[in-house]
Amino acid sequence: MNNEPKTIFFKDYLPSDYTIKSCTLEFIIENSSTRVDNVMEITRSNPDAKELRLDGELLDLELLWVDDIVWDEGMYVKTDDALILPLDQDSARIRVINRIYPDENTALEGLYRSGGIWCTQNEPEGFRRITYFIDRPDVMTRFTTKIIADKATCPVLLSNGNLRGTATLENGKHIAVWDDPFPKPCYLFALVAGDLGSIHDTYTTVSGKKVDLAIYCDIGNEEKCHHAMRSLKKSMEWDEQTYGREYDLEVYNIVAVDSFNMGAMENKGLNIFNSHYVLADEQSATDGDFMGIESVIAHEYFHNWTGNRITCRNWFELTLKEGLTVFRDQCFSADMNSELTQRIDDVRALRERQFVEDAGPTAHPIKPDHYIEINNFYTATVYEKGAEVIRMMHTLLGREKFRSAMDYYFEKFDGQAVGTEEFLESMQSQSPIDLTQFKRWYSQERTPTLEVSTHYDASKDQLRMKIVQKIPKNSANQEQLPYAMPLKIALLAQDGSEYPLETSDITLLHNDILWIDQEVSDIVFESIKSAPRLSLNRHFSAPIQIECTEIDYPFLMAYERDGYVRYEASQRFGMETLEAMMEGEEPSSQFIESFGVIIRDLSLDKMVKAQLLELPSVGALMQRQEEIDVVKIISAIERLKQRLAMAYRDECISQVEVLYDPSNCSIDAESMGKRALKNRLLALLMSLEEENIGQLCKQYYDSSLSMSDRLSALELLENYAPTLASEALQDFYTRHRDEPLLMNKYFAICASSRRSGTLERVRLLQEDPVFDMKVPNLVRALIGSFARNPAAFYDVSGAGYRFVADKIIELDVINPQIASGLAGAFKNYGKLSPNAKRMMQTELEKIKNHPNLSNNVYEIIAKILQVNQG
Repeated sequence: MNNEPKTIFFKDYLPSDYTIKSCTLEFIIENSSTRVDNVMEITRSNPDAKELRLDGELLDLELLWVDDIVWDEGMYVKTDDALILPLDQDSARIRVINRIYPDENTALEGLYRSGGIWCTQNEPEGFRRITYFIDRPDVMTRFTTKIIADKATCPVLLSNGNLRGTATLENGKHIAVWDDPFPKPCYLFALVAGDLGSIHDTYTTVSGKKVDLAIYCDIGNEEKCHHAMRSLKKSMEWDEQTYGREYDLEVYNIVAVDSFNMGAMENKGLNIFNSHYVLADEQSATDGDFMGIESVIAHEYFHNWTGNRITCRNWFELTLKEGLTVFRDQCFSADMNSELTQRIDDVRALRERQFVEDAGPTAHPIKPDHYIEINNFYTATVYEKGAEVIRMMHTLLGREKFRSAMDYYFEKFDGQAVGTEEFLESMQSQSPIDLTQFKRWYSQERTPTLEVSTHYDASKDQLRMKIVQKIPKNSANQEQLPYAMPLKIALLAQDGSEYPLETSDITLLHNDILWIDQEVSDIVFESIKSAPRLSLNRHFSAPIQIECTEIDYPFLMAYERDGYVRYEASQRFGMETLEAMMEGEEPSSQFIESFGVIIRDLSLDKMVKAQLLELPSVGALMQRQEEIDVVKIISAIERLKQRLAMAYRDECISQVEVLYDPSNCSIDAESMGKRALKNRLLALLMSLEEENIGQLCKQYYDSSLSMSDRLSALELLENYAPTLASEALQDFYTRHRDEPLLMNKYFAICASSRRSGTLERVRLLQEDPVFDMKVPNLVRALIGSFARNPAAFYDVSGAGYRFVADKIIELDVINPQIASGLAGAFKNYGKLSPNAKRMMQTELEKIKNHPNLSNNVYEIIAKILQVNQG
């Protein structure tokens, strides 16, 4: 790039000089373009302001009026990204007519066309691609929307709020008028027009108000929407019961589209979803798909209060709505299913994604203080770490006081755009502890570590515990300060029972939670009758790392009653075993024995057992290496699998046969647990690469009605039985080539393969008639899966780096958001061997120096390259 993009800083934030009280929009949708007629009632907020800036990109301006007077080109300034009007008055009525071209909008921001459907995506700054406006979240506007389109092409016309009227016009056109009574920022505006199938239902709120519910989709997919509808109704009921939040409009509409950059969007009264998070039936969706749909449907619904009714003041405050709403959807999923399995899944995702982000060149606080492109900050840090920060406050306050603090938040700030300070004010209203130090979680980055050591004095029945906070420097190499956090612990007796925690050295919350706020904490626990086993950070009470050489992993794997700590012990013991194997040692016999205790325990919940038997991932082990060696990691994991499979072959085969039920594709907890455990054990057995086990796996692929079983078998065949895999993959392709969501899974399995030749297969699959580089789901499935495939991406030849770099450059022209997401594949640049680093640097420089590179990609690549300079 010739000019480095502009950095935007939180410290420079100022309220808008003008606001827009109301906006009336008229869309005339035609095949080649869409005409937008925009009437805004403008009010001056800053009496010294003399110039109004309206954001706008890629708009053809046709006419402009100010207070019913037509302005010619000499009266305003039009740039590539704005319309600037001299306006020295307290109010004005501004009317803009402009034209846009949805078919040409491959970036999928603003109004675009997905198949035959016109739809919008405006968060964070897409509305400026629809019409001229003050496109920022602190400008709250009441919208009325009129949509005119051909009735045959677009029988369905949807927008925000309540439907106020429809009519049939001349020339085969019709009109719909929607009115949203609640002021909102323009990023929450939505429009959908097209020929869509739908299902309908109603929900009666706690006060007796009837709400009409509808889910729209491509015609023919209606029967795949019922799980989403059930999830929506459960979400509405849960929010009433848990937070006292009732839905506030007459209708709630959801639309599923295939081309969507994100998972879903919470537009007021008209949620637009990636079809992946709506469409499912028991023959075509996995158990994970069903769980994901329930979670995302809930997430977007919960935004109605935490995101829509109360929104963020500026994009630096994004975690205000996203971290809070992720926490709410996690709690919902825990209540709907298993609290333990949900917590394990949440923490696993945090460690796989956010811990990596926090340790890498793109690290940032949950409330960043600067950005170049805000689209790059829809991250695991802002979302998942943000949720953990909310959870710590929930742990501190307890359920009842947290609910009271949330009531304060809703009642005081309803209808406003606020910041994290207002949320913390609400929490402080109920907190027994001053939250000033706790606020550092919002402004500091990286993952802190607690170093824990103990000394037991049998003569005094005392345990002395020392806890040291190790706070890494931030990405600018600056020192950071100690945090305040809840640390839930237990001191376990020989039989697994817990000693009561008796100490006067530290604040103790709810009898078993230490409030850690010093760099060094020395704590003496009394009445400890024998040297205890340590159980630390129970339920993952804080998003931290623990360093302690005194943890008895085999004991915790066998006897710990806190399911999360038991899972954590299994993972940590597995990591230590694998790391020793990478140094040439034999697998730990103690680990193999502890693993066997879990395999043989038939009393365990099957889903929990499947989680406990999960070996550490390649990604988790990569995080712990100073210099990444993927070949060593994969080799160690496969050797450990084989040793475990040989040791417990008969038990695994016996349990697999009992668990397998080919006709069962129901999604109750027991059925999903059986499948999860069966597939975990089968994966162990397949590592033996025995012909009879391969045939058994192929049989499961052929005969099972459950898509979870079929896909699990297909993936195992691909990695361990390539001869059998060829036939199965062709069968899957032939059956499902016309089903986009299942073809995403097909591409992902092929691109995730550890077999040699994966890159060549991915290149060929790009030419497959099903693949389309303009469809984000397909790109994520094929190119994204390859970039996340350590065996292929980190191949010693460097070909993986070159391929992904070329794809980023190609995609950047089509869809910069998807391209920048793919750029994250290079985040481990600083941890590579010198030779691998040189090869990756060549590709990073190639991307950075490419002409007309987007801000989205530039920001990510520039940060990664700074590692070498540091």
